[in-house]
Amino acid sequence: MTIGDVRPGCPRGYAMPPLRLDFPAEVFSALRRSPEEFGRELRLAAAIHWYQRDRLSQEMAAQVAGLDRTDFLMALARRGVDAFSVDFEDLELELARG
Repeated sequence: MTIGDVRPGCPRGYAMPPLRLDFPAEVFSALRRSPEEFGRELRLAAAIHWYQRDRLSQEMAAQVAGLDRTDFLMALARRGVDAFSVDFEDLELELARG
């Protein structure tokens, strides 16, 4: 696959260039995951990590995870991660403005 190819099942047909990561085979047996399951979990973990740090929007994080936005929000809920972050200083400023 070359950069710019579209993978079947990508949300809205976004282009997803491949990325190769090598792990020792023992990792998959220790985690009791196939390489495919491990890859899906890794993508979701990265998406959540970057979303929690305001590096990615919900939509972009969902794309990284290989999910649609609704499924990404459900994954956040299953892991107890806040789907929406509130900056209380900004909220106080907004409330003061009326």
